[in-house]
Amino acid sequence: MKVLLLEDDPILSDIMYDHLDDKAYNVILCSNGEEALECIDETNFDLFIFDINVPMKNGIEVLQTARDYQKNTPTILITAYQDIEHLKNGFVAGCDDYIKKPFELEELDHRIENIKRKFNIEVDQSIKIGQNISFDFEKHTLKKEGHLHKLSQKECQILNYFLNNQKRVISNDELIQNIWEFDEMPSNATLRVYIKNLRVILGHDKIQTIRGLGYSFE
Repeated sequence: MKVLLLEDDPILSDIMYDHLDDKAYNVILCSNGEEALECIDETNFDLFIFDINVPMKNGIEVLQTARDYQKNTPTILITAYQDIEHLKNGFVAGCDDYIKKPFELEELDHRIENIKRKFNIEVDQSIKIGQNISFDFEKHTLKKEGHLHKLSQKECQILNYFLNNQKRVISNDELIQNIWEFDEMPSNATLRVYIKNLRVILGHDKIQTIRGLGYSFE
């Protein structure tokens, strides 16, 4: 599970980072709101843990901005504030849980486990697409013969489109129009690179080239 931790207190952030790392979570640590927003823009996370009182943009402002970009990542807010107003503002901004300082790490564990159950995090959602090959669209991964391969976003979308349109010929134009925005249309050469990358993992027999027409996924 990939976690974005926003905490500027150096002692608490080290304690929380080490604890979550020991739990085998993939943790990215940020110490201010602007840094956190850059991470959110570049990476998909399974969970946000935001302290409210951090520099540049506070945790609630970071969460509001993330929600504006349709980031529905479940979020736990942490605060030393004891008033109801910050609690209310946190939930209005879209947080899913709230922890008041000081807190025990065991309490954090229980709240994370509750979030995981509620949002089905780390539930295996992969689908089998061949012998010893499985695909997880949400995690952008292909697993073949026990080896995990990370896909780019476009490779993932192309493969998903093939899976939803199996055993029919799909033209270059159809793939491009259904996957790319109008102002970012790629060349046919770029599309062929993505197809080639998928074939390296899947094998050439999975994606057949139909000369002059396009591709067929078997």
